[in-house]
Amino acid sequence: MTTRREFIVKSGTAFAGLAALGNVRGLAKSRLRFLAEPNDFVSRRPKLSERKFVSEAVENKIRQVKNAIGDRELAWIFENCYPNPLDTTVKFQMLNGKPDTFVITGDIDAMWLRDSSAQVWPYVPLANEDDKLKQLLAGVINRQTKCILIDPYANAFNYGPTGSPFDSDLTTMKPQLHERKWEIDSLCYPIRLAYGYWKTTGDTSCFDDKWLEAMKLVASTFKQQQRKDGHGPYKFQRVTPVATDTLPGGGYGNPIKPVGLICSMFRPSDDATIFPFLIPSNYFAIASLRQLSEMSKQIVHDSGFAGECSALADEVGSAINKYAYVNHLDFGEILSYEVDGFGNRLYMDDANAPSLLSLPFLDCLPQSDPLYHRTRKFVLSGSNPYFFKGSAGDGVGSPHTGLGKIWPMSIMVQAFTSDDTSEISTCLKILIDSSAGTGFMHESFDQNDPNKFTRSWFAWANSLFGELIIKLYHEKPELLKA
Repeated sequence: MTTRREFIVKSGTAFAGLAALGNVRGLAKSRLRFLAEPNDFVSRRPKLSERKFVSEAVENKIRQVKNAIGDRELAWIFENCYPNPLDTTVKFQMLNGKPDTFVITGDIDAMWLRDSSAQVWPYVPLANEDDKLKQLLAGVINRQTKCILIDPYANAFNYGPTGSPFDSDLTTMKPQLHERKWEIDSLCYPIRLAYGYWKTTGDTSCFDDKWLEAMKLVASTFKQQQRKDGHGPYKFQRVTPVATDTLPGGGYGNPIKPVGLICSMFRPSDDATIFPFLIPSNYFAIASLRQLSEMSKQIVHDSGFAGECSALADEVGSAINKYAYVNHLDFGEILSYEVDGFGNRLYMDDANAPSLLSLPFLDCLPQSDPLYHRTRKFVLSGSNPYFFKGSAGDGVGSPHTGLGKIWPMSIMVQAFTSDDTSEISTCLKILIDSSAGTGFMHESFDQNDPNKFTRSWFAWANSLFGELIIKLYHEKPELLKA
């Protein structure tokens, strides 16, 4: 078994000489110079008989959107990426009369709570058009419920009790766990998926006693990690030369002052936090708790738990208002990435969502919020130590992949959080170039050479790209016709 860090590949089919940044009006013509013939755009999807799951609603959406895209390469990448999680990562079954869906992350044969939620999220709007797809989504919710009940502190799970290459980690491992890195967002994403599924379909079959038990465990875990009464039960250390793969402080992380915020010992990148109060993830927890409160009240009719969730969201929100805002020398009042309650703050952003850049995308802050606007300018500037700019493009990277590596995911989030046509067009151009002729999105690419990329099979990035193109199809179709 390998880890996310070990999938660095080079494409032998990459473009030579990528264009400089700019507006992509007339993109279709400019892209064709990289490919000898239009018939080079052959589908990279598995053969129909080899696909893990087929949804007629998804196939119809592919045909509909692809026909509206003027640039042939963009249409080709969309066709490959949007269905990629269904084609390659899902294992659906009926188990004890209920749907059950295990979703691997791509090139790692394990299910991350975060990734699995995000991978299937773009299909939620189609759930009412395809009963099979609706069942598959319900199956993801059911499987995530089981995972949370196994261990709310784990980020990634095996299909069964098979053990893990990380069994030697100094933490409480179980045979069902692939990895046990405590990340707030691991418990937020399943709530986001469940809420979106319920709001779209009205189906409440997933929200049984086990689901409510899991959700109460989510809330109690959040409270434990406010650390008002000591460290709590979670600790983690790994024998490794990679500093971001283990925690200081005897496995409890760097010190915090209990102020109402929730500790996240690892980021969405699976890298250790420096200051344990990770602000984007605390924002995500607030949004998730409010969604959970609504579901508790309207679906399971537990007003007491609904009130508990709302009160916790209010407490975390008040602490953010007091401790997360900071006056930057160049950008005025912005949000910190991490804080510790003692007054220490970290100025950066990471490509993985939740990030500061992604807050409106995850419904944590209005896109029009002046605080967000100032923070966004900081994130997309050289003042962010993980913003990289080179001949192949610019965007936010991550300590997870090292300096000079831009994540396509950050460029997608930049487009999701922009109303500027020129900015979105530039993002699309960089995304096409970053594919390096493979027809798929990757984890990261070199700022000066997109042929050097990590993770050739990263399903979250693929489905997020599909989600972006569908959003533009509905809201800014003129950008796709160019």
